[in-house]
Amino acid sequence: MVGSDEQKRTNEIGMAIPLLGSCAIAGRDVTGDALLTQRTLASYIVEKKAHYHFTVKGNQPRLERDIALLFETRGTPDFVEVTPPDHGRIETRRIWCSTALNAYIDFPHVGQTFLIERESIQKKTGEISREIALGLTSRTPQQASPQQVLAVNRGHWSIESVHYIIDWNYDEDRSRIRTGFGPENITRLRRFAVGILELS
Repeated sequence: MVGSDEQKRTNEIGMAIPLLGSCAIAGRDVTGDALLTQRTLASYIVEKKAHYHFTVKGNQPRLERDIALLFETRGTPDFVEVTPPDHGRIETRRIWCSTALNAYIDFPHVGQTFLIERESIQKKTGEISREIALGLTSRTPQQASPQQVLAVNRGHWSIESVHYIIDWNYDEDRSRIRTGFGPENITRLRRFAVGILELS
């Protein structure tokens, strides 16, 4: 199983770098989900004068543990954003950012780590849900405030519009790629392409 996860990561990086090579990314933020949170890709992005903004999860267990531990006893958020009621819910996003791990964690060009807490309240039922996201970026606090880091993160997870674009432009629902890592890899590649196109 470990081997298959490693193969997925290798495939992702193998597809992402050539795709980035054909795009003008200098000065841009290149976002990636946890599977793309890889040292090779981070170094490549920074070498191209761009910045990375990555989510950190269990596929990088030590990195995830270190960032989670840093924010375990977090105080007042560095920035709070409350969105107007939409689709029957009120969402509050809180972000904490830190440079405390920059010299400690084994990840190239890290500018700051962050924790984002998303709280959603269903207006009809009053039901509350909370999600936590950990991540890191090559942008320093001087280059990106907590508000800006949160905005980049929100841009990455605009899933609704991405699903629409992928379905209509790439006709993903009728894709015949069905074996091995093919479906997952091509889906991620399409989303990555849409993200790059939105930067243009």
